[in-house]
Amino acid sequence: MKTSAALLLHRIREDGEPELLLAHMGGPFWAKKDAAGWTIPKGEFEPGADPREAAIREFTEEMGRPPPEGDDVLLGTLRQSSAKSVTIFARAGNFDADHIASNMTEIEWPPRSGRRLEIPEVDRARWCTLDEAARLLIRGQVPVIDLLRQELSR
Repeated sequence: MKTSAALLLHRIREDGEPELLLAHMGGPFWAKKDAAGWTIPKGEFEPGADPREAAIREFTEEMGRPPPEGDDVLLGTLRQSSAKSVTIFARAGNFDADHIASNMTEIEWPPRSGRRLEIPEVDRARWCTLDEAARLLIRGQVPVIDLLRQELSR
């Protein structure tokens, strides 16, 4: 099973409503998908590596700069699919979602064509409410919303 780590940045609006920072996945497959086309900044890490460090590294790579300073809380590990689990950390802080610069990755596109295409891992980011996040996040990450709600209610 592949293991990933994620950093879920969150903030509280003036009206008391929490917001999450989500990233839209890059490339032609995701280009026209809004619902279930967003993710928490995340990436794989090797066995024995520190998942928290991996989460911060992946956030930095996908957003183009490090997250704001803050304390991290382990929300838990979700099984995103039969072949992948993601360990999620939460951090309170603000971040300019309008100015990201994701790292690039190479994919085969169209699938099984042999042609290679360089794409950004994420093509945009945005702050959204928990209800919006439930619609936007890929299915395997939706349970993080309840995990964050529980953490924020403590």
